Amino acid sequence: MELYGYPLKAKFNQPRPPPPKVLPATSTMTASYKNRIPYHPESFSMPWMPNSYYKAAALNPTLSPLTESFPGLPPTKIVPFISERPNGVFSRHSLDDWHRSNMTNYKESETTRHNAERLRADLTRTIKDVYQQAKRTQGESTKNLGERVNDIEYWKSELCIELDAMIRETNSLTDMQKRLERALADTEGPFQVAHKCLLNREKRMGIDLVNDDVEKQLITEIKTIRSCRERLQQCLDTVNCQLMCNKEARQELEKDLADKQMGHHIDSKCYQLKNTSRGIHYYKGVERVDATVSVPETWARFTDNNIFRSQSARATSAKLRASTESLLMGTADEMWRQFSKVNDAFTSRITETANAKSKIQTHLAKTRQEIFQIETKIQVIQKTIRDKEVQLKVAQTRLDERTRRPNVELCRDAAQIRLVQEVNEINETLRNLHQCLRASEDMLQMLVRSKGVLEHDLVVKNNSLFIDQERCMGMRKSYPSTVQILGYV
Repeated sequence: MELYGYPLKAKFNQPRPPPPKVLPATSTMTASYKNRIPYHPESFSMPWMPNSYYKAAALNPTLSPLTESFPGLPPTKIVPFISERPNGVFSRHSLDDWHRSNMTNYKESETTRHNAERLRADLTRTIKDVYQQAKRTQGESTKNLGERVNDIEYWKSELCIELDAMIRETNSLTDMQKRLERALADTEGPFQVAHKCLLNREKRMGIDLVNDDVEKQLITEIKTIRSCRERLQQCLDTVNCQLMCNKEARQELEKDLADKQMGHHIDSKCYQLKNTSRGIHYYKGVERVDATVSVPETWARFTDNNIFRSQSARATSAKLRASTESLLMGTADEMWRQFSKVNDAFTSRITETANAKSKIQTHLAKTRQEIFQIETKIQVIQKTIRDKEVQLKVAQTRLDERTRRPNVELCRDAAQIRLVQEVNEINETLRNLHQCLRASEDMLQMLVRSKGVLEHDLVVKNNSLFIDQERCMGMRKSYPSTVQILGYV
């Protein structure tokens, strides 16, 4: 009989050993298999099966002739072949021996059958236990694999959630980095404008080249813009460092997630394997290979540390974005307020210069009018002097003619007295007129000099107005707005 379906049946498929050519004597064979069970429970590698055993025992023994090299049997076990009966007839055993042998064979057969039945029952129970144990063990392994797959799926979902959050945070921080770079680049224009305004105002002339409030505000604006640029650059460096930290945390998450996906794929494949699955093979000694590098506690702690590191980086990044937003708003407001102060100072200075120019123009017009009038008066005085000189000539001519009167005619009469008085009066009048003429000419020179001063001052004011109003304010109209400074466009 054969045990079909037994897992160890492959052990009986080994080639049957060839039968021995020399068999011992019958008594020796009987002694060899007496009280011997043909199944050894400690070894499954014996090529024993009941049918093969009986087939081997059913072979007819053949005795080979004794040779000199055959040592023979021990003296105590040699069977005598000398017959004690006459006529050459001899008997090897007695009848009692024959009966005893039969009884012994019967009992041995019953014992062997009983042992075989008990062995079959034990084998059936063992096979059932083996199947149950294998099923239980395989079920526990499958259950553990399923739990492992669930654990991996949980950590995968956590990693995916954290990775998505990190990607969003990194993108937001990258946008903030771009805004910082644009804001830093936008401050270059106002910085150059303030410098050019200072250089242009150095071209003012004369008394207008003063250290006024506009110049002070321009210097303050340059300092403010430089301070804002330094703070923006420091913040940009911090943002760049934080982006590197975010990228490192993201790479760790992606690497861990890739490992989790590969492990999930392998464990899912192992979880779905069955006894009827394809692709299962023997891998001898694989159970003695321990390639593990972690335990469940360190495995979970590793992923938890990666997630914690990413969360810390995200929190730091969020705080940095908030501080950067505040810095952008603060620097933009600070530069805009200083820009407004400079513009107000320019407006006030332009208004003041324009008022001064208007007053100069008014005074210049009055001065020109006064010069015209003085010139007219000078002409009138000169004409009056010419007229008085003619009158003086007439009076002196009369007196000179009257000096030619003869003798007693030289009378100091009323006409003589009046002529003398007239000449004296005319001389006094001419002296007064010449003094007035000189005073008028001096005044005219003073008015002309004042006119030149006013005209030069008017040129200076026009130059200052052109510099402040056209050049400086013309450039400052192109100053970027707050939206541009904040980097939204």
